[in-house]
Amino acid sequence: MAAKLSVIFYIILCLEVGVVLTLLPWYSPFGLSDWGNNYFLLYAAQKTGLQGLQHAVASGWVRGAVTGLGLLNLGIAFWEIAHFRQTVGALTGETTKQKQTPATSPTNAAQPATADSLPDNERRDD
Repeated sequence: MAAKLSVIFYIILCLEVGVVLTLLPWYSPFGLSDWGNNYFLLYAAQKTGLQGLQHAVASGWVRGAVTGLGLLNLGIAFWEIAHFRQTVGALTGETTKQKQTPATSPTNAAQPATADSLPDNERRDD
């Protein structure tokens, strides 16, 4: 039960972070100020002495990168939703039993299916 709740909370976290990072650079909801013109960014620029920090963060490149991270989080959330049982099984330590063929069995995994017909050549030291 704890594994299922952990995966559910992880999915919710990824969805929330993904939506916020995707929309916040382009949209100012709930009275928030513009992405590149807010108090915290101005404070950080003054404290570090980097006045160009505000212009860099306000650029479209940084907004696009943050949006890309948001889309990546949304992709992770949807992947986790699609593979929910597999993730819960991995957290609980359960292994899914698959039909093993002789080529995929663990005892033959390191050996090739057919013999290698290349000759063994000796190294010539000159």
